[in-house]
Amino acid sequence: MKKRQSIVSIVSKREFPGNYILWEIRPPEKLEFIVPGQFISVLVENNPKVFLRRPFSIHQVDYHSNTIWFLMKMVGEGTRSLGSLREGDHMDILYPLGNGFSLIENANVLLVGGGYGIAPLYHLAEELIQKNTQVTFLFGAKTNTDLILKEKFEKHGKLMITTEDGSKGFKGMVTSHPVLSHPENRIDFIYTCGPEAMMYAVADIALKHNIDCELSLDHVMGCGIGVCLSCVAKTVRGHETSCIHGPVYNSKDLVW
Repeated sequence: MKKRQSIVSIVSKREFPGNYILWEIRPPEKLEFIVPGQFISVLVENNPKVFLRRPFSIHQVDYHSNTIWFLMKMVGEGTRSLGSLREGDHMDILYPLGNGFSLIENANVLLVGGGYGIAPLYHLAEELIQKNTQVTFLFGAKTNTDLILKEKFEKHGKLMITTEDGSKGFKGMVTSHPVLSHPENRIDFIYTCGPEAMMYAVADIALKHNIDCELSLDHVMGCGIGVCLSCVAKTVRGHETSCIHGPVYNSKDLVW
């Protein structure tokens, strides 16, 4: 789908503990195929303190109802301002932006997420299943209350959980989960999105076991179209704007 600017209507707004909001929005134009891992960039209106758009991974696409879902955490002036919007209001968005994940066919894959980095993995899982690929999820959080949308993901594959305090699932960091001890025995490909340190650790495990790994960089993307240079990533090809060439990269293409 070609990127465009659109004024979308807010169909639903679902709030979760931890200042998370799951938005469902509907553009006036008919949706075409959106690659999992692509993102939207939302204009923050009526706030003189905020000048740049805010980027959000696409969580789900429903082509039947012509809606897009995205997950947001209110952490600053811009997201708090967006959080005041209600069902029936409108948003000004640019979409779909960036490059997304590869869709591996007939394979066993592991999707590793941390925090709100789980967001694009749902859309990815839906498309992978259409490719006859078996999906397993591994999610990490500091504590049980930081885990959201578990029921949605469980509909598409086995969900394993780690929490740093042990309040849910395996106690420890995501990378210490037993499924990553010998991944070469049962995993053909790894996808990951979340805190940068977590993704780098997952990518390192994948490299050691000769498994391809794709990750979605969580960079500041002020414009979303490669102009502001706020999201430059260092790659084997040189410096690239991750909003254009990413945010999804094969881990072997990044210079750590």
